[in-house]
Amino acid sequence: MSQLWDTSGILPQKNVVMAGETIPAIFWNAVDARGPNVWMRQKDLGIWRSWTWNETAQAVREIGHGLMALGFEARHTASILANTNIEWVLCDLAVLSAGGVSNGIYPTDAAEQVHYLCEDSGTRVLFVEDDEQLDKALAVRETLPLLQKIVVFDMDGLRDFHDPMVISLKQLQDLGREHAQQHPDMLTQRSAACKPEDLAILVYTSGTTGKPKGGMHSHHGLVYTVRGYNTLIARDERDECMCFLPLCHIAERMGGEYFSMYTGAKLNFVENPETVPENVREIAPTVFTAVPRVWEKFYSGVMIALKEAGGLQQAVYGWAIGVGHQVADLVLAQKPVPGSLKLRFHVARLLALNNVRKMIGIHRARFLVTGAAPISPDLVRWYLALGLPMLEVWGMTETCGAATGVPADRIKPGSIGPAAEYNEMRLDPVTSEILVRGPNVFMGYLNLPEKTAETIDADGWLHTGDVGVVDEEGFFRITDRMKDIIITAGGKNITPSELENELKFSPYVTDAVVIGDKRPYLTVIIMIDQENVEKYAQDNDVPFSNYASLTHSAEVQGLIQAEVDRVNKKFARVEQIKKFWLLDTQLSAEDEELTPTMKLKRKLVEKKYTPQIEAMYR
Repeated sequence: MSQLWDTSGILPQKNVVMAGETIPAIFWNAVDARGPNVWMRQKDLGIWRSWTWNETAQAVREIGHGLMALGFEARHTASILANTNIEWVLCDLAVLSAGGVSNGIYPTDAAEQVHYLCEDSGTRVLFVEDDEQLDKALAVRETLPLLQKIVVFDMDGLRDFHDPMVISLKQLQDLGREHAQQHPDMLTQRSAACKPEDLAILVYTSGTTGKPKGGMHSHHGLVYTVRGYNTLIARDERDECMCFLPLCHIAERMGGEYFSMYTGAKLNFVENPETVPENVREIAPTVFTAVPRVWEKFYSGVMIALKEAGGLQQAVYGWAIGVGHQVADLVLAQKPVPGSLKLRFHVARLLALNNVRKMIGIHRARFLVTGAAPISPDLVRWYLALGLPMLEVWGMTETCGAATGVPADRIKPGSIGPAAEYNEMRLDPVTSEILVRGPNVFMGYLNLPEKTAETIDADGWLHTGDVGVVDEEGFFRITDRMKDIIITAGGKNITPSELENELKFSPYVTDAVVIGDKRPYLTVIIMIDQENVEKYAQDNDVPFSNYASLTHSAEVQGLIQAEVDRVNKKFARVEQIKKFWLLDTQLSAEDEELTPTMKLKRKLVEKKYTPQIEAMYR
């Protein structure tokens, strides 16, 4: 593979690159080692602003001292209710440096959910991003007796607002500077007093079944795992990363904030979730981690743009991507690539493939990482055909993020790779459930000892709820969630995720939920890609007045039927989808049907749309 594209720096690094046995220890050691170097960048009002390690340390020091001035004690909890931005990182590191427990809350959560999370975690200080998030906090504060202060990042729109419980982040930093003058060593002492076994962060599960559960992670677990990440896919200070997934999710907290803090890789923050495609092209990350939905969106964007291109451009792309697939097939089969094909691949990149990479913003990327949800193997092959290794990782909140990883020199589309060196994995001999054991496994669920005992057995094995298989090389493949496997009325076991992944490979499909448990045949609920389907309708003179009318139009129904037919050809007759229904309501992260990472919640969708499902079986 290294003969065809740059894999420098991908090889595992087993040495400790930054000393420290707690997250604050690593951070302050990194500040001493990298002081004037740039660590983070964020775009504000169209201008990128850089934060050096020293500038970051100064802000963390002020916020940490400000917390202590408010009476924040070691082991107290502070929660952060904000989108992914630099202030999130500053407050997280300040809370940990002050010996506290840091908890994140999704900015899409409703006030009721904010109340539950603050109450369950015992939150003393709540950081909120702006007036919108402040409204949620004010609506529930009367029933949160432990809550002492609400700190607002952005005071725009709140200039005339006065409340004794609410202060701005700037005011907190002012307090911190005064406190630091009176107690100059107090934050340093608090940081030094942190023990590896202490609780560091809470990461709440998305709560697709019942209330969210607070996963507890110790400093030792975080440090052990972040060191382990470098044995999967190494980074260093030359790397440019992009930080845009929710920081309250384990993937961005570990793979973004803490891993970059450990390795020195630069963190670039997007302006907002809507500007991700534009910001990717500006940042051109050298290492890019994203969820499958992002990779699907990039692919569909290229496919739509290609349909608008001239005949010559389409022909050149078709030839070039064909060459790329020939190379990818040989690489995946671990066979040598002939010199003539290497030359053709070089020409293919010059003529078309490099332009596709620039269009997405991945032209500088050494490799791509995908995780948090299953991805279509065909999509992995497409990125490989562009000349970019796409490495799938698998993990969960309870494993502190990645527990497996596909190695760069042995990519197997559809596989999540072998177990990472830092944990053990095996299949339950009866159920084929994937079990994980290692120091990266979490401490348990906050306030839920019985749930913890159900999840971690007496021998320390974490029961993940994922069903899988493992091949002779030790590569695992997820076949489904234990609770999601469909057994049709005819007794056929169906893995819905395989069908769903094939459907999501379509540029016109964003998500899908296959139905069929105890039913005579399979059906599917589909969420269309609004942008691409609207463009299809406009290009083909399909009349529509709103989103619902778009999904109901005969032409769009026919378009999606063609995509279902394409997928059905890949499966046996008993596994084919007989009918579909298009969600006719535009969903956003605020809607209950979607998780914070924008995945449809299977059980909730099945329950909420029971009438539509029953109609497909009449």
